[in-house]
Amino acid sequence: MLVLVGFCICRGSQYSAVADDIREVASKDPAHRKLFVRGLAWETTSQDLREAFEQFGEIEEGAVIIDKATGKSRGFGFITFKHMDSAQRALKEPSKTIDGRITVCNLASVGTSGSGGTNDQAQRKLYIGGLSYETSNETLLNIFSKYGEIEEGAVAYDKNTNKSRGFAFVTYKTVEAARNAIDDPNKTIEGRHVIVKLAAEGQKEKAPQVSAPSQGPQAQPGYNVVNPNIPAYARPPPPGTILGFSPHTAVPAYSAAYAGIATMASQYTPQYAGAQYGIPAPQPGQNGTGGYYAPN
Repeated sequence: MLVLVGFCICRGSQYSAVADDIREVASKDPAHRKLFVRGLAWETTSQDLREAFEQFGEIEEGAVIIDKATGKSRGFGFITFKHMDSAQRALKEPSKTIDGRITVCNLASVGTSGSGGTNDQAQRKLYIGGLSYETSNETLLNIFSKYGEIEEGAVAYDKNTNKSRGFAFVTYKTVEAARNAIDDPNKTIEGRHVIVKLAAEGQKEKAPQVSAPSQGPQAQPGYNVVNPNIPAYARPPPPGTILGFSPHTAVPAYSAAYAGIATMASQYTPQYAGAQYGIPAPQPGQNGTGGYYAPN
């Protein structure tokens, strides 16, 4: 549909009245005027976005998309012009620097994940790791622009703290430029050696490794081997067991001692004490200590 509209305008340009009519009809459809802009900085506001595009024509609507849960930017937005010609002028140069970041725009009707319909983005997008947390977008883009024209690129920042995460992504307009950046042996930025590779490779390395379910504690090598020279360990008796006897079995030694005490107690009478220690036996009416007690 877009190609057909462009063809009609081109052919109708020989007759200005016809071309104007075609533009007017095409502009009534927002699909020809609405742009999707991605790669925005977290701090970029809707006003910042509109100001970046108002040079191309009158804007009908423009806003950065905000996450409802956090209230923070989601890193992209939409611009809708009042006229299709304004959108076409903006699309002549899809990459635009906004708040220090190179962003990319395309017709929203094309989709929010593509960049003009190209299918070689995996070969043009690079991952740059090991950056200093102080490295700015401007420094990053100045260094990597020497390899070729950049379509999109920025340091990755944490949404919550707005601080660098120590890595970045740069997408070149050509595969050749991306390859030149990878092949350059000089990978030092602000005194730090950085890693440059295709973003697809970096994402594979970051993918979480799924491990097999654990079968319990794992023994170290050699510790699960039985040594026949070590005698078996005797388990302790269960709680309540004394000297090998069950909790309900009387212990013979204790029973004998108790029986001896009982025998001695039965022998300890006043007569036994008198004979053993010279204490006279109590007379009738006396207690064992020689005193008297009242008869019942």
